[in-house]
This record gives sequence, C-alpha cells and structure tokens, in this order.
Amino acid sequence: MSSAWHETLAVFDLETTGIDTESARIVSAHVGVIGPDGDVLERREWLADPGVEIPEGAAAVHGISTERARAEGRPSGQVVVEILDALADVLDRGLPVAIYNAPYDLTLLDREARRHGVLPLDGPAPIVDPLIIDKTFDRYRPGKRTLTATAALYRVELLDAHDAGADAVAAGRVAQALARAFPEQLAMTALELHERQVRWAYASSRSFEDYRRRTDPEFTTRHTWPLHPFVAQPTLAGLEAFDVA
Repeated sequence: MSSAWHETLAVFDLETTGIDTESARIVSAHVGVIGPDGDVLERREWLADPGVEIPEGAAAVHGISTERARAEGRPSGQVVVEILDALADVLDRGLPVAIYNAPYDLTLLDREARRHGVLPLDGPAPIVDPLIIDKTFDRYRPGKRTLTATAALYRVELLDAHDAGADAVAAGRVAQALARAFPEQLAMTALELHERQVRWAYASSRSFEDYRRRTDPEFTTRHTWPLHPFVAQPTLAGLEAFDVA
C-alpha cells in the first residue's frame, strides 16, 4: 500500500501573546505549501496588532514587541479573517495541513475568530500533527518534544525557531521525515491519518493524565484533537438563578 499524503503539504503556525489558548492573541502567522522535497511553493505571512500588550516573555521568544506590532501590524480582526480564508483555501484544494501541536494553533485561532465575530473553521481536516505521530511511534524516547528538538532528531533544518514561517515549514518537513521513517505505519490516506491521530492523541493524553494523577489525583487534561471545543462562559444573567452567597 502506498500513500502520497506527505508529498505536498500545507503548513501553518502562529506566534502569539501567550500559552493560554482561551486568552492569548495572534501576533504573527504563516500559511504556506511545501513540495515533496520540502521546498516552499507558496507562502503567506501576517503581522498583527493584537490590541493588547505583548508580554515581555512572549516578545523574548518570537522577537515581536508591542511597539513593533502596533507600528507595523495590521488590525487583528482583518488578519484573523485572512488566515481563516487561507486555511480554508488549502483545505478546499485537498491539501493536508501540517501543524506542530495542532490543538494549540487551531484552538487559539478558533477563539480569535469568535472574539472578532468571525465564523471559525468547521472541523478542519485533514490535519497532520508531527508531535502526535512522533509520540506514537517513538513513545519512550527521553527528552523534550519541542519542534526544535524533534526537527534536530529528524535532521530537519530550523534556523529561526519561533518565527512563524520557519516553524511552519519545519513542521511540514518533520511530517515528511516521519513518513520516510515509518513508511508502513503511515501508509494511508490523509483522512485516514487524521482519524488515526484523533485516537492516538486521546491515548497519549489519557496516559499522561494517568501518570500525573499518581502525584496529583485531581489533575485533568483535554483529550480532544486537533481542536479543543469551545465552551461558552456563563454570563452574570445566567448565574442569577443560583444562590452564590
């Protein structure tokens, strides 16, 4: 059985104001396409003014300060719409989208869309998440699973980590390297791989949860992939029926 899901891949990455997908804002983004040899065929990049201060810690990671974002970035709402359109376009063309740690980027994009009153992506698929695939087929490898570490392991060059374009392209190339490293296990269609990753991600998160509960019985984590569902927060009016005194 042969598979060509990895030959041409769309790639996506965000750089943001923080790690909380419910509150962080987009600062920069990249949507592109790479060919069979990992060469860049298409690229679109954005710099947004997130409308909030960019914490110093986040700016130290991706190099974009509040001042630069305000001076050079475009309004966040416009950027969100264009990112959604670019992703919808590559998905409509049948291209799998490689995203390292997909639930982070896709969930944050979903929340930004809702924040700006824009229709989010509806069940984006097929998604290829090199982090999930690597954890599934090299489960017991010690050490970090960051994009930088995983790219180095699979001999994928990543010269400018935490730049949205560099990270997006590296994620796609790592996905292609995984397809070469595990040809029999990954010989399936892109949609079949998407469905397998749903199950692999669930198993991985449950295993991690069980491990953490050895020392913290109340620990929980989210098991959904590639997008964490939106849960509306109760409004003050919705709480009036409850006695909270």
